[in-house]
Amino acid sequence: MATERLSSILSHVTGGSKSGLSAITQKHPDDVVITLAIRTPLAKGMKGGLKDTPLDGMVYKLLVEVLKKANLDPQMIEDICLGNVSDPKAAYYVRAASLAAGFPNTTGASSCNRFCSSGLKAVQDIANQISMGSIECGLALGAEHMTSGGDRLTRPFVDEILNSGVQDAVDCMQPMGQTSENVGRDFEISRDAQDRYSAESYARAERAQKAGWFDDEIAPIKVNLKDPKTGEEKTVTLSKDEGPRWGTTYEGLSKIRPAFPEYGDRSTGGNSSQVTDGAAAVLLMRRSKAEEMRQPILAKFVGATVAGLAPRIMGIGPSIAIPKLLGKFKINLEDCDIIELNEAFASMAVYCLNTLKIDHAKMNPRGGAIALGHPLGCTGARQIVTGLSEARRTKKKILLTSMCIGTGQGMAGLFVNEQL
Repeated sequence: MATERLSSILSHVTGGSKSGLSAITQKHPDDVVITLAIRTPLAKGMKGGLKDTPLDGMVYKLLVEVLKKANLDPQMIEDICLGNVSDPKAAYYVRAASLAAGFPNTTGASSCNRFCSSGLKAVQDIANQISMGSIECGLALGAEHMTSGGDRLTRPFVDEILNSGVQDAVDCMQPMGQTSENVGRDFEISRDAQDRYSAESYARAERAQKAGWFDDEIAPIKVNLKDPKTGEEKTVTLSKDEGPRWGTTYEGLSKIRPAFPEYGDRSTGGNSSQVTDGAAAVLLMRRSKAEEMRQPILAKFVGATVAGLAPRIMGIGPSIAIPKLLGKFKINLEDCDIIELNEAFASMAVYCLNTLKIDHAKMNPRGGAIALGHPLGCTGARQIVTGLSEARRTKKKILLTSMCIGTGQGMAGLFVNEQL
C-alpha cells in the first residue's frame, strides 16, 4: 500500500510546464511576500550558548531584532504565530514576549505545532490569513529550546487506540530513531551511504561558515551564560552556529557507534540531526502593503501543502509532499533552483535525494540539520531564511523547502526570490 502510494505521488515530479513556472513568477498586488527573514545562531542543546535562554527568552530576543531590522511601525503587524513542538506554554510565551519586545496589545499572538514542520506551518498560517484578507501583515516564527526537553510521549496511547487493530495508529508510538532505522532497512539505505551523505553536509556547512555566507541571515544576540560548575554568569554575544564541526570526514563518521542499537545499526550521532536550540522569523505581508510602506520584497510566498504516509517511515515525508506541491502549481523539480530538505536523519535525506532524483548540488547547498542542528519547531522557518540568503547570493530564483513530520507526514513550501 505504501509503495503504491509513493509511486502514484512521484509520477507528478516531472509533470511541470513553462506555463506553470510563468504563473508562479508573475507579480500581483495581492501576492503574499516576505520582507524580512532572520534567525538566531543555532546553539548546541544542553551545553551551548542558548542553554540558559529558555523559549520565551529566545523569542523575545528575536522579536527585538525583528523590530530593529524591519523599519516598520509594530502596529502594522497584526498577528504573530510561533511554531513550536515541545513546550505546551508556547502560546503564553510568544504573547508575553511580543508585548515586552514592543508590539502593541492589538497585535495578536498564537502558537502552532506540526512537529518538525511547525516553523513552516506558522509561515503558512500567516500567509493564509493574508491571502484571505483577514490581515495584511503578520510575523511567523519557529523556535525550539531543546535543552529544556524533547517531544517524547510521557505515556502510551489509550487502549482504544493501541487495541484498535490499526497498525498505523500504533506505529505513532515509535520513536524517531526507530523510524530512521525502518527507512534504512526497508529501502536499503546503507550505513556507508548515510555516512558519506553526512560528511558532505558537514563539508558544505564548513565552507559556508568560513566564507561568511550565514552572516546576513543571522541576527547576533546577547545572552547570559552560567558556568555549570561554578554557577558564575557572564554575558556573551552569539553570532555563529555551533553545530558545524570543521574537518569532519567520512572516515571519522564511519567509526561512530550506532545510536539506536535496539532498532538497527545504521543511524548514529554523526549521521543524524543534532539536538539544538534556536529561533527564526519570517515577516510576511500583502505586496501592495509592502510597496506602500516601501518595504524590501525578498520573495513571494507561492504556497505550501502537507501530505501523509505510514508513520513507521515518517522520515520520507518530503518525497510525498514535494510532488504534491509541484503538481498543484504545475511545475517540476528541475524548475527549482535551491531545495532545502530537512536532514532529520541521513537515512531519509538519502532516500529523498535518490527517489526524487534531486540534483545534489541544489539540495542543502550550505549543509542541513546534520551539520547545523535541528531545533524542532525552528527548522521549517530556518530553511526559508537560509534558502533565501543562498538565493540572493547565487541569484537563483525558485526555492523549495520540505520537512518530514513525526507520526508520518510531510510538508513542503514554494517561494520565488525577488532579490535578483
